[in-house]
Amino acid sequence: MANVLIWGASGSIGRALTGAFVAAGHTVVAVARRTEGLDSLTPHVLAGDVADPEAVSRVAQQAAEVAAPIDVFVYAVGDILSARVAEMDLEGWRRILDANLTGVFLTAQALLPHLAPKAHLFLLGAQHERLRLPGLGAYAAAKAGLEALAEVLRKETRRRVTVVRPQAVTTPLWEKVPFRIPAHALSPQQVAEAVLQAWAEGREGILDL
Repeated sequence: MANVLIWGASGSIGRALTGAFVAAGHTVVAVARRTEGLDSLTPHVLAGDVADPEAVSRVAQQAAEVAAPIDVFVYAVGDILSARVAEMDLEGWRRILDANLTGVFLTAQALLPHLAPKAHLFLLGAQHERLRLPGLGAYAAAKAGLEALAEVLRKETRRRVTVVRPQAVTTPLWEKVPFRIPAHALSPQQVAEAVLQAWAEGREGILDL
């Protein structure tokens, strides 16, 4: 059985991932800003904001005390904003970059000393080339940057790193953008199942769903 750390466990996909790994018999440490209800999925629940370096460092140490070494690292934090570049304020830009990109840097850096030699990192991305639309500049830029960071992490750490790129998922993020949820959108549970399968198969690189 594996030790699994999931950042963003309170979101739709994060909860699905937490439940799926627990159901498979693994030890799961669930991390989120808002932790209500997570203790019904796993006894190992930690509160932390990925945009706060001190909080990330604290959570990393606490997680290591509960379940070390970490075999599976999952970054499922995400946020989106619909605002044109000319109208977007710096606070909005930073919020989207923090959630989708900077948080990956902070959490990965903090956990590297606690990762197992053959640890597998899963980063929730998006098919950003389809999202280069008016109003989605920050989100598309963050997800594109995530893929570059993932490739560098893979080379630097010599561990498996997989960017999971669903076309669309039925989550509350759609309420923040002026677009309809596509008919082919996946459920959070389908994404979770795909991640577990990719881990079992040792798939790395880009995983398009």
